[in-house]
Amino acid sequence: MRKYSISLIGLFIFIFSSIHLAGQAPMHSTYYYQKKSHFEQMPNTKKEIIFLGDSITDGCEWSEVFGNKKIKNRGISGDVTQGVLDRLEEVTESHPRKVFLMIGINDLARGVTTGKVIKNIHDIIQHIREASPKTEIFIQSLLPVNDSFGKFDKHVNKTEAVLTVNVALQKMAGKQVTYIDLHQAFANEDGKLDSAYTNDGLHLNGAGYSLWVAEIQRFVGSWLL
Repeated sequence: MRKYSISLIGLFIFIFSSIHLAGQAPMHSTYYYQKKSHFEQMPNTKKEIIFLGDSITDGCEWSEVFGNKKIKNRGISGDVTQGVLDRLEEVTESHPRKVFLMIGINDLARGVTTGKVIKNIHDIIQHIREASPKTEIFIQSLLPVNDSFGKFDKHVNKTEAVLTVNVALQKMAGKQVTYIDLHQAFANEDGKLDSAYTNDGLHLNGAGYSLWVAEIQRFVGSWLL
């Protein structure tokens, strides 16, 4: 009788756990999983240059602006630092020549602390270094934001947090890890994202991407592969 009771209790626990897990929302967005699965289907090539990040990276046709088919866009709109950590295997399995990373603004918009954002970016760098030791890593600063457009309220009020994260990112630079300060190039005299480069205070327009390309051209290289 006792064994039967224990088994019945175990069954109840199993059923409750299954229902609870089934009711949990996915950790990331539908778009995240669509893009992640798509990236995993793409063939690896030698000497890849990967742009890794969120919608700001996702929005650019990197291989076209640099005229280099080896450049791969691994930006996912809405992504966060944990999302990048959860898909790094696809990034590192090709042992890319270079990785350009920009991530964190969506974390801040969700209320993630600057300390957690900094730690996760540090973990991303460590993972890449361990999985692909010869890969050159370029940490790009978070861009300034601008609250004058009345959009993305949770993003564009993070000016101080952005600066805090950028100071920490600069300190992460070292062997095979280069910090690129884009914030200064994109900021107006008030320290906000210059309206010449955005139409919503967060994302970039064509002029913004042209400036980005100009700022990192020497790091990407002018050669074709």
